[in-house]
Amino acid sequence: MYVKVYQFYLQKNKVEEYFLIQEKASAIYSKYIQSETMYLNSNEDETKWIEITRYKDEEEYNKSIALINKEKEIQQLFNQFQSLLVSDKNEIFEEDFVQIKKKFTF
Repeated sequence: MYVKVYQFYLQKNKVEEYFLIQEKASAIYSKYIQSETMYLNSNEDETKWIEITRYKDEEEYNKSIALINKEKEIQQLFNQFQSLLVSDKNEIFEEDFVQIKKKFTF
């Protein structure tokens, strides 16, 4: 599995608006690629969020994201998302990972 991880700081009163944007963006993504997203909110800083999305593989992701980024609405949604970020922490950190299949039982 190919995994994209994003970290960002969202204004406290904008969480509901963020999830509405995510719902619309997910509808666009689902036309091109299957994915599964998990959202994590920090216990120490309620403005800190991590978004983890899994895809089948990197090749499929790259082909699909090229098409997704051509969608006019996805660009508008991204701009709306950026407007929800904490003003002095408005950077979005992005990392790529490969999910290893091994599972441990505790």
